[in-house]
Amino acid sequence: MTLDSLSRTTRTEEPPQAPINGSISEVDGKRVIFFDGYWIRHYDVPTNEESARRELIEQLTKRVFHHTESGINTPGYKLRDARTAYDLQKEPHRRRVNAAMLAGALLNRGSDIFNIIFELKQRGIEIAYDNELLRECEACFLEAFELGKQVRHYSGEEGLDELWGEPLKAFYMPIADFYVSRYIKVALSMSAIDQIAGKLIETFSDLRPFDGVAARVVGYAKAAKLESETMKTDRAIFDVWPEFVATGDELYHFSVTTTGSDMEDSQVTHGLELIREGKKIIEWVAFARVPMPKTARNFVERCAEFRAAIRAI
Repeated sequence: MTLDSLSRTTRTEEPPQAPINGSISEVDGKRVIFFDGYWIRHYDVPTNEESARRELIEQLTKRVFHHTESGINTPGYKLRDARTAYDLQKEPHRRRVNAAMLAGALLNRGSDIFNIIFELKQRGIEIAYDNELLRECEACFLEAFELGKQVRHYSGEEGLDELWGEPLKAFYMPIADFYVSRYIKVALSMSAIDQIAGKLIETFSDLRPFDGVAARVVGYAKAAKLESETMKTDRAIFDVWPEFVATGDELYHFSVTTTGSDMEDSQVTHGLELIREGKKIIEWVAFARVPMPKTARNFVERCAEFRAAIRAI
């Protein structure tokens, strides 16, 4: 199976005309929007801007902690303690962790303040744009974004700076513009998924012990891209999520055949480890909807080293 066939299999089939970014169509009964080479599931922009903004900031705050290292979801009311600990800490490794905890406190404080502002507006109390509460909310999101650059993904592989910037974007942007930014991120994530899946196919499809793995990679990449484009509030998730889990399990638990193979057992074992690693990276990208370039680059290098070792025999 070639990379071209992977692309044809995992990208949604495109209408015959050459689309431009932002084009909306219907493919296979699904309303989709085109961005950067991909047709992505389309969602209508909510009509109530204020309610949508509040819900977005709340959800995006939870997403940050869901995808980052444990122990940093510091409550907003502990902001002063978190800042004091960060200021006093001098040892670099520990200071990075204190920075992550402070970032968590700032993000929660900003989200808490925005919730209070929303509730005041719901009670008919107007809040001016230069209000002290709004300025503090903005300052919290800005500082959380800067400190968030030191926070790692829960795998420990690399940071996900963009996740820390999403609540800030939801605070600033018109909701329609935020939706556009989401489609762009999904397209980038889909491209990253295709990159990892393509490298797996390139590495293993012509090795006899790994016969059949390419089809499993294609199936998982397709399911992962569907997962990355689907909001959890969409009823479609009840079809998308089981497919994503099942195809992931099938790839992760792929078993080899040693019939007619000249590969050493240690190389076969190493190959299986690479396949499972690739599966995890696809999963991480699909979950977070953020490309992980450092992680992907390291994986591609390990695959190249594996092929070089095979050729050396």
